[in-house]
Amino acid sequence: MPKVTIDGTELEVAPGTTILQACQQAGVEIPHFCYHERLQIAGNCRMCLVEVERSPKPVASCAMPVADGNVILTQSEKARKARHGVMEMLLLNHPLDCPICDQGGECDLQDQAMAYGFDRGRFDEGKRAVRDKDFGPLVATSMNRCIHCTRCIRFLNEIAGVEELGATGRGEAMEITTYVERALGSELSANIVDLCPVGALTSKPYAFVARPWELRKTESVDVLDAVGSNIRIDARGDQVLRVLPRLNEDVNEEWLSDKSRFAVDGLVHRRLDRPYIRRGGRLVEVEWSEALDLVADRMKATPPERIAAIAGDLCDAETMFAAKELLQGLGAQSLDCRQDGARLDSACRAGYLFNTTIAGIERADACLLIGTNPRREAALVNARLRKRYLMGGFRVAAIGPELNLTYPAEMLGDGGDALNALVEGNHPCGEILRNAKAPMLILGQGALRRPDGDRVLGAARALAEACGMIRDDWNGFNVLHVAAARVGGLELGFVPGPGGSGTAAILAGCKSGATELLYLLGADECDLGNTGGAFVIYQGHHGDRGAARADVILPGAAYTEKDASWVNTEGRVQPGRRATFPPGEAREDWTILRALSGALGRTLPYDSLPELRARMRAAHPGFAHIDAIVPAAWGPFGAAGPVDPAPFTYPVDDYYRTDPISRASPTMAKCSQLFGGHPDAAPRTGTHG
Repeated sequence: MPKVTIDGTELEVAPGTTILQACQQAGVEIPHFCYHERLQIAGNCRMCLVEVERSPKPVASCAMPVADGNVILTQSEKARKARHGVMEMLLLNHPLDCPICDQGGECDLQDQAMAYGFDRGRFDEGKRAVRDKDFGPLVATSMNRCIHCTRCIRFLNEIAGVEELGATGRGEAMEITTYVERALGSELSANIVDLCPVGALTSKPYAFVARPWELRKTESVDVLDAVGSNIRIDARGDQVLRVLPRLNEDVNEEWLSDKSRFAVDGLVHRRLDRPYIRRGGRLVEVEWSEALDLVADRMKATPPERIAAIAGDLCDAETMFAAKELLQGLGAQSLDCRQDGARLDSACRAGYLFNTTIAGIERADACLLIGTNPRREAALVNARLRKRYLMGGFRVAAIGPELNLTYPAEMLGDGGDALNALVEGNHPCGEILRNAKAPMLILGQGALRRPDGDRVLGAARALAEACGMIRDDWNGFNVLHVAAARVGGLELGFVPGPGGSGTAAILAGCKSGATELLYLLGADECDLGNTGGAFVIYQGHHGDRGAARADVILPGAAYTEKDASWVNTEGRVQPGRRATFPPGEAREDWTILRALSGALGRTLPYDSLPELRARMRAAHPGFAHIDAIVPAAWGPFGAAGPVDPAPFTYPVDDYYRTDPISRASPTMAKCSQLFGGHPDAAPRTGTHG
């Protein structure tokens, strides 16, 4: 391994390490703009110049591999003068508009100009003017500030897999632009705002709203899909102003999907901030005591077998645990967290988890997608699949309608016929899976929510076993969820008990009279069009589909307004933390259930969140393992029998509006209108404001 000397300190590094990386390992800071550890090296900005002995000129450290015996000087007069010169050139055309720039206070150029800038300029030429580009409703541009680092181009080409940005012209005429003037069609497009080292690309919805030092920062977890991306919530007062990604190498790395980032403006629209009771066909405001007493009276008067509850896609684990204890304490067994009717077997953990793990995708060498479009259902899982494809030696095949992914996928068919052929060993793709060293399959909710979803699950299990996906050191069977609450609900056993009914039977019972009381825990995605004469209680935070049908509304807290836990698609328990308080008279969800239990005369045995969590972890020990993967034991699940040949469907019709928060978001409404709900679709018009 090469040995180098950096500022008098000898260091041994791996072959192929660049000088900049070696300096970072030695704890020496090298200024840079274009270099990013997750992107290919470009060597554009030249800010990282260092002096290397016996080299006639300063060397761009980001692009130069170390050689054995290199003596590197990062603070020599030659290196410092070179950086000062580069900074002077970068500021030559840069506008002096820091007071009105949204990047002010968190700008790399601003920070490095403090160390390497000069208090006057030596150039008399006028500054270059560049027309701003229209990248759609999410990314604002001020191209006069662009320093041509090309981070945005490289991210969209390499990570997002959408080759829409490029550089045109040369020298003074060089511009970063789209090839055809249109909005950026990627579900990860706003990550270029984080990557931009100057104020050329900023958040359009957040423009001129706040300065970084005004914001209160809270580390939390995203719940708008089942990936469980780690996020930082920035709030001022009682309002969330923006959401940014937080580093977690095992989950989202340092990226975030556009919906998770921008849907937060829906937190201030269509909110439920006080209890309501339906009287004379209209919802009227009431006090908490009156609403809880009415719910308690109806529960007492209803036979337990006629009481049912459905947990929604954003529900946290603590709320589902409290609801289960309360309702089962009354004798009710009709509970379900699978509001889309997915035929998942809660008896075997391996049958509903993403067992390979998200980071484990990088170990696979073949993948079969069954009834899933990961680009719309879990954009960051799709990005990880693309990352693995770019490493080479990775083949992807898919069963379902035609897909537009960011990597090549061989379409095997659109329905059950192809899956049956694979299970029977009559499909050539089966040989590829059997010969792979680490094969994996991803089973989507579109395949599981069909009437024969249990047979699809059984067929996928049989295929995994036949193709060698299940070994002591590897589990290639994966279920990709779209709901943040789903795995947590299955872990807690929020499913029908003995004699209980699932979602479809519960809703059918509302029509027939078999279900007299229906408790919705933020359940807005099931068909509530005909609930007959059932008494419907809705506990949630937005006036969405469930609230429209409710007879009683109990206002709860959104994910940014409570301390709670969620379990992502791979079974990773992650805590979310409160960034703001719920509006008006809304309350944290578990406290509502605790108060209701008191009104029922069956007080739940905890008065605080730590007490509730201690009881939950005692009953379900897996919740004690925070941000860790607990491997699932393999066992039987699913049903035997051929799969119906009917085509699979995908669960996400409109990527930008999948839940009550995103449906209330004006920004997501603009995106949905522009792209027809699909970020990979062409915009409906030529230019966009």
